[in-house]
Amino acid sequence: MTALTTHVFRLPDLGEGLTEAGLVQWLVCVGDTIVTDQAIAEVETAKSVVELPSPFAGVVTALHGEPGETIDVGAPVLEVADGASSSSADPSSADAPDTDAGGDLRADAGDPEQEAYREEERAGSGNVLIGYGTTERGATGRRRPKATAASEMPREKPDANASERRPVAVRSPLVRRLARDLGLDVHAITPTGHDGAVTRADVLAAAVDDAVDGAAAQHRRDDHQPQSANAERLDGLAVVSRERMSPLRRAVSARLTRSRSEIPEATVWVDVDATELWNLRSEMVPAGGRAPSITALVARFVVLALAEHPVLASRLSDDGSEIISFDGLNLGVAADTERGLLVPVIPRAHELTVEQLDVALRELSATARSGAMPPERLRGSTFTLNNYGGLGVDGSAAIINHPDVAILGIGRIVERPWVIDGQIVARRVAQLSLVFDHRVCDGGYAASFLRRVTELIEHPLRAFGKV
Repeated sequence: MTALTTHVFRLPDLGEGLTEAGLVQWLVCVGDTIVTDQAIAEVETAKSVVELPSPFAGVVTALHGEPGETIDVGAPVLEVADGASSSSADPSSADAPDTDAGGDLRADAGDPEQEAYREEERAGSGNVLIGYGTTERGATGRRRPKATAASEMPREKPDANASERRPVAVRSPLVRRLARDLGLDVHAITPTGHDGAVTRADVLAAAVDDAVDGAAAQHRRDDHQPQSANAERLDGLAVVSRERMSPLRRAVSARLTRSRSEIPEATVWVDVDATELWNLRSEMVPAGGRAPSITALVARFVVLALAEHPVLASRLSDDGSEIISFDGLNLGVAADTERGLLVPVIPRAHELTVEQLDVALRELSATARSGAMPPERLRGSTFTLNNYGGLGVDGSAAIINHPDVAILGIGRIVERPWVIDGQIVARRVAQLSLVFDHRVCDGGYAASFLRRVTELIEHPLRAFGKV
């Protein structure tokens, strides 16, 4: 008998100067058979949440790290013992079994969930670690091998009784994925399917029971467990927890700290009457479509104003001795997500119409909030737009998004008293604020740019050559 060789998979260089990643969840368990390029974990970098593919095929013998922990580049991630070759381990091969302990993998004809799964798989998650471990379908004509059913189950820390747990039939990969996303072990769910399979309703019911039981247990602990006398205290208050900052939060912190420490910033702001823009927007609804967002319209005005004030879309050289000007504009747009502030970029925004900007902004927002924004789309901006009015605030002393030299903020647009021809009338008013690097220009230049944006907001037809 040939001795098995164990391969240690270490966290690869993630690029972008990143030296670590946070482990979000395991996608495999000890004992699973995996194939080359199979996603084995989700990790959070300073840029996004991505899947980590394995460069080895075989049987998983060890997992290093628990969800929530940080793994350094070069540190072990998991260990794999030589198993079947990737071709024989590929479930799509002719010799691959139709079922395993995790349930039937055969797609019943006409099964809508199976069809949805196949459609989802054909489309791809779009959330694979960029530049590592995967092969583009366009280059080779093949896609990443599908995971075995055992590796698609909810990933939990293996226990001593794992081998004694009953086989569970989970016919639909979508049901299996739902259970994993909810943190549930399918072995603990009572199946109600006509053939003994766990259904989507079973998973949702188990999730509700789990939440109720967890809340009740926490309530009992709060009521009956006295606070430990050894609990950490600061300034007379008990410390509830210490949570390490995520890679994204640390990256944001480092960038903002660098911005504040290196850039002598100054701020100018102005209240603007956006009534005409507000009314015009409702008239810009195409047949069967929807009106462009206020952000898209202001983005177009920013493009026009920066064409006349290009220094505010420039950069400084590393030693601060040169102003680097560009032919065009890469527009960064601040997006508030569950993971924190992200600034995805619309490249060559000066070439886009309002309609194209609106489409790009909606796509960026959806991708950023889904956590699937690839790192290359978060760099390269030359000017940043921040519509914090969507957060329900009027103004902000924003921090410049290094290496940009300026950022324009938009507050909420609300009805306020406004004086026109000596009469007080109700108008839609918003506050604009421009934060700029005082090294590249003086206040007069910045004020001129802000006046131009204000003019276009107050007389929006001028932006479209109709006045």
